[in-house]
Amino acid sequence: MSSKKIIVALDGNNLNKILKLTKKLKDEAFAFKIGYEFFFNFGLLGYKKIYSVSPKIFLDLKLHDIPNTVKNGHIAINKLKPIFSTIHISGGDEMMKSVNISKAFTKVLGVSILTSLDVEQTKKYYNKKNISLLVKKFANYAKKNGLDGIVCSPREIKFIREEVGKDFIIVTPGIRIDDKIKSDDQKRIETPKKAIDLGANFLVIGRPITESNDPLKVLKKINKALS
Repeated sequence: MSSKKIIVALDGNNLNKILKLTKKLKDEAFAFKIGYEFFFNFGLLGYKKIYSVSPKIFLDLKLHDIPNTVKNGHIAINKLKPIFSTIHISGGDEMMKSVNISKAFTKVLGVSILTSLDVEQTKKYYNKKNISLLVKKFANYAKKNGLDGIVCSPREIKFIREEVGKDFIIVTPGIRIDDKIKSDDQKRIETPKKAIDLGANFLVIGRPITESNDPLKVLKKINKALS
């Protein structure tokens, strides 16, 4: 497993600015995450420009559809050669199994419960108040159906790692450098050091790095704390 743990999330609507940032951070980041905002703004052209700077890309499009559609979508994604892609575990067994034939290069991570959801929301939409037990169940489904890992909040890492063992990849968003942050759209958050200590393999960090006055300095500081 890489000694570098940080996947920098690339969001925004200024491609030149994002490219400059990628070039600045590429030697200190494990990889870069491209999600909806970037992909829908800049498409394949933008993706390829980032890929030319750093080919280690986490393409986070969270596929969720009928099995055949997801299978064909992931065949297309695999041609782009991201290191990670994502599908929703809640799409069901057959949907998860459908991507197994198209994983020649890209490792597929299952999205569990979004880090923006709190207990009230999981009770409303999943009829479960215990988020940790729910995510642990999802992790088991992901592993049994052949996925390579899971995306989960820092609060569920420990339970998942105990459940699925050391070889299952855990990628964790909801990372904040200051654990005193109150106002945030992520509900279940944690600091980088705590998340790694709990058993995460990689951490997705966006705004705390990209919106700082000195992104490279912040990333180096995080790397040093994790070394």
